[in-house]
Amino acid sequence: MNLILFDEPAIRTNLLPFTFTRPVAKIRVGILTIAEKWERLLHTQASHLTNDYLSRKFPVSSTSDNLIINGAVCPDTALLAAIAGMKPGEGLKKNDMALAFRTAQATLEAVSLINFKPYAPDITLIDQPWKIFQHNAAELRHDFSLITSGRVSEPVTDPHTRIYNEANIFLESGVHLRAAVLNAEEGPIYLGKNSVVQEGALIKGPFSLGESSHVNMGAKMRGDTTIGPYSKVGGEISNSVIFGYSNKAHDGFLGNSVIGEWCNLGADTNTSNLKNNYENVKLWSYAKGGFANTGLQFCGLMMGDHSKCGINTMFNTGTVVGVSANIFGDGFPRNFIPSFAWGGASGFTTFQLAKAFETAEKVMARRGMALDDTEKEILKTIFNDTANNRIWEKK
Repeated sequence: MNLILFDEPAIRTNLLPFTFTRPVAKIRVGILTIAEKWERLLHTQASHLTNDYLSRKFPVSSTSDNLIINGAVCPDTALLAAIAGMKPGEGLKKNDMALAFRTAQATLEAVSLINFKPYAPDITLIDQPWKIFQHNAAELRHDFSLITSGRVSEPVTDPHTRIYNEANIFLESGVHLRAAVLNAEEGPIYLGKNSVVQEGALIKGPFSLGESSHVNMGAKMRGDTTIGPYSKVGGEISNSVIFGYSNKAHDGFLGNSVIGEWCNLGADTNTSNLKNNYENVKLWSYAKGGFANTGLQFCGLMMGDHSKCGINTMFNTGTVVGVSANIFGDGFPRNFIPSFAWGGASGFTTFQLAKAFETAEKVMARRGMALDDTEKEILKTIFNDTANNRIWEKK
């Protein structure tokens, strides 16, 4: 069967700003993205049914027998078994939401022709931004088992590194580890290929460090945390997910947060993840066009791709930053910072598209990657589609 992961429209909107630049299944939760989980378990490559402006970068590939799965659903044993039992023309639904179906038509319109059966077991559904960090610990454990099953870790050879529960620690080839503390007593620790853990770093599991990523000297990784590939982190991080290609290299606290790709947090940037009155955190909802109650006491920063902040930036509890925003200055900026915003607590202007391209080109070149015409068209579409959020443009 040909694997296709689809964006359920309402979920896609709920997951903005992260889905401005990627299909839902390209979200990282645990060690892997949702797409990578399905690909490993089904032993095939996935394509994506997503918004038109993303389809050039993420094209759909179809055959006469397509297995189409909701890209917000994380796989588990029970769901895999139920999917394996489906015949062409059959599907699974939970609470009127399509989970998976088999069809010759690689379109969402095909659902009208499917014989859906109810699916009773619980599922892990990433349908809100905060669920990325909320489910990260559990998904990290699942991914650790999936990736390391039947394999042997590279040894910890540094005599000055202290480890606890070595059986729950896995090093890929090329890991550089010096004078650190790895405590996997409460969850696994995974260090990806060619990753670096510098002197004095303290790491508590569950924790994942992606390929070629760095944990800098004296950093404190407090667990339930994923650092994607080609990233650099320092300071204190707790229950957060950094998708990849992003830096939080210096001191400062990041908690209960999600950071996209190509982001940079300046030195001593701090996020609040708990309100002083201990009330539930409200978070900007693109679907609502206003703030929605998360039901959580702990919720920090949600930052879309290509956004940056200057040194000593302070983010209030439950702040949402869009794509290609640039935040700087003293004081707390507003809790919702639109895409292509430039400024801080004293006010914002628009980060014009040509300047945003220049910055993105320089940042991506540092990782040996190029901002090509496809990427520029995606950013241009986001710039135009989010103009209404930049309220200062209407004054």
